[in-house]
Amino acid sequence: MAANGYHPGERTAQALSGETERAEHLGRSIRDTIPPVAAEFLAQRQLFVVGAEDRSGRMWATVLAGEPGFLAVPDERTVTVAAGPHPEDPLLAVLDGSAGPTQVGTIALEPATRRRMRVNGLLDGRTSDGWVLRAEQVFSNCPKYIQKRRPVPASPTSQPAPARRSAELTTAQRLHVGTADTFFVATAASDGRADASHRGGFPGFVETLSPTTLRWREYPGNGAYMTLGNIEVNPRTGLVLPDWESGDLLLLTGEARTDWQEHAVTFTLTEAVELPGALPMRWSEPEFSPANPPLRRTGS
Repeated sequence: MAANGYHPGERTAQALSGETERAEHLGRSIRDTIPPVAAEFLAQRQLFVVGAEDRSGRMWATVLAGEPGFLAVPDERTVTVAAGPHPEDPLLAVLDGSAGPTQVGTIALEPATRRRMRVNGLLDGRTSDGWVLRAEQVFSNCPKYIQKRRPVPASPTSQPAPARRSAELTTAQRLHVGTADTFFVATAASDGRADASHRGGFPGFVETLSPTTLRWREYPGNGAYMTLGNIEVNPRTGLVLPDWESGDLLLLTGEARTDWQEHAVTFTLTEAVELPGALPMRWSEPEFSPANPPLRRTGS
């Protein structure tokens, strides 16, 4: 969404989906300040998703975690984040501030209650133990397709291991993708404004068509079509798939396109980065969302 309303890609996606009226209603609830109830929500979170471009212009999504309080809201336009990524995370140079001010999209997620909130804006400065986000878009999302999970402390000896990089998915990574019930997607508009969004469903809702091609159906959401709207004008896309049991993250970057007849997205991989032990938290087995649709393969 542009600062003065939906951008042309979002309006195209809304029209193609027949959601223009609903999107206009939602747009009135998107603000550029963080209300007290949202500040309280952020301060209690342990999971924070970030999407942004790296220095070469590729989109990535990653996940940060910490004890409640690692997110703080010192004023209505600012979030401080006292957490950093895996040492080999592709967004390290963005989140450590060395890339300068950068547009980021974020989601604060509470799997235990299926609540989530987006705060998109500008990463603009460092703190002694993290970074500063200047809010430009603030809004809550519906709880659809979030699987309930409870945080479980990791072993005190758990440490991140070296990253594994490849131009295509390994057999083990394809199995992880094909059995995932959750991933996060990062996109950006043509002006660089970034967004991060959640996707969930029953295991198998993401198809691995080849070692470099994924496909998933787009389920009905809040009606804004920010992700698909961004893809309409800028196909560069990043995905992150958490391994809730091990704390590993699988980060993928590439390009996406929408098949509007199937209402599905095809993602073509450029690079995969697996980050073992990236998250300090572990999570319980899921309680699947009652909103998850039955699995149906694309093209059928």
